[in-house]
Amino acid sequence: MSRRTLRALTLAVSVTWAELRHDPAHAALFAGRLLSARDRGPLTPAERRPAASTRPTASACPTGPVPAPPGRRILPVPGRVLHLVPEGLPERHTNATARTQALARAQSAAGLDPHVVTRIGFPLDHGVFDARPLHLLDGVPQHRLLPRWLPYNPAAALNRQAELTARLVERLRPSVLHVGGDAGDGLVALALRETYGLPVVHEVRWTEQENHGSGHEGHGSGQKGRPSRKRGRSRGNDSRPAGSEWETHCLREADAVLTASRAMKTEIVSRGVPEERVHIAPEAVDPAFLAPLPDGTALRADLGIEPGEHVVGTVGNLTHPEEIGTLLEAAAELRRRGVPVRLLLMGEGPERRALETLAARLGLTGAMVFTGRVPHDRLRAHHAVLDVFAVLRIAEHPHPAAPPLAAVEAMASGLPLLASDLPAMTELVDPGVNGLLLPPNSTPAWTDALGMLLSTPKKRHAWGTAARATVIRDRSWERIATTTLDVYRTLGCA
Repeated sequence: MSRRTLRALTLAVSVTWAELRHDPAHAALFAGRLLSARDRGPLTPAERRPAASTRPTASACPTGPVPAPPGRRILPVPGRVLHLVPEGLPERHTNATARTQALARAQSAAGLDPHVVTRIGFPLDHGVFDARPLHLLDGVPQHRLLPRWLPYNPAAALNRQAELTARLVERLRPSVLHVGGDAGDGLVALALRETYGLPVVHEVRWTEQENHGSGHEGHGSGQKGRPSRKRGRSRGNDSRPAGSEWETHCLREADAVLTASRAMKTEIVSRGVPEERVHIAPEAVDPAFLAPLPDGTALRADLGIEPGEHVVGTVGNLTHPEEIGTLLEAAAELRRRGVPVRLLLMGEGPERRALETLAARLGLTGAMVFTGRVPHDRLRAHHAVLDVFAVLRIAEHPHPAAPPLAAVEAMASGLPLLASDLPAMTELVDPGVNGLLLPPNSTPAWTDALGMLLSTPKKRHAWGTAARATVIRDRSWERIATTTLDVYRTLGCA
């Protein structure tokens, strides 16, 4: 038995044992998934779909600061970047893992030397029997932290993660630590900064809502229950704040913060992070999304879309905050007016059954297509059958400032946008130029806007062309890589 296989087996046993103590049924399923993967050998591309993870070992809700690991002095290599992330491709394909990989590729093309390190235990703790310490993906090195035994306690796991990452830092000698994960990864990066003096750039892809009580007056006060704002003073704090408060602590302590929108920057600054330290690196798209759309004729027929029907689509999780019901009600009203509109809902979620029931009640059963989750490499084929792309969110959306990547990808494909008028969308939609902003939860407004746009093909084409131009101008990965390079330069590490 090879050393790598033995390490994988030992680590798998440790994860299964920890699961057995907390959830025996889940432990059995997890062990079965690992054993079946072991018997079959490497996963095929079709099997590299997101698997249900075990209970997290390095929790997204840390219970305290991470001690600085022991280490020796290093001479950083200019331009070498170490990205700290929870998961990676190809085992986990999410917006976050895809963004990390795309950013690293673009940074490499810009002359930087990016490396990625995933959280302790990955991918074994996701049921993937693979103990390679290094995985090259499109030329980007992805390092794995795979000890012989994986701590189950969140604090112990983060402490061990910091120790293992410290060994990697001493081998690689990066000049900057780029956090692409949550507060757990942020605390590990801050601990490494204390040991090696490396600057920390914390990238925020969404923000957790913080319970501020009576407002933001607690920022910087250092009162009991909150991490201290003062740099280097948090090590002795014995309080146990919520995960979102530790996120705020990491943002305040970071040397620079990257975020996806002006609205998110405003929210981050409101937490007490100096404005000059917060930089905007918006959502970007793969260059493939800027290529001409494929012919959608065959897919339209496969989906049962009749010639002459207008198709309005959306991509995302079918959950209450997305408020898809408003789109259904608007479509039903348009069909009563004789407009041949069909809806294409791409995604899955807990609201699907309720939406199917609502569609039947509204008489839309034959005018709706639920595709389920669409593989990312098939998304543009589905864009090709659409006339309009819709982004609906309730006014009380939990992440009102986080722009959806699906909307940017639709714009890149040349689709006009109709979107709820929330902070996340105001930076994407230029009303009357590439789309419209509409009141959340307003069926009449959505009905009128859809009716207007579906009846004016010239306007749809003009708005779609403008949407694509917006993405080309502002949201290429080359532009985002340049932004990160400029930030690194301000910190003297590139």
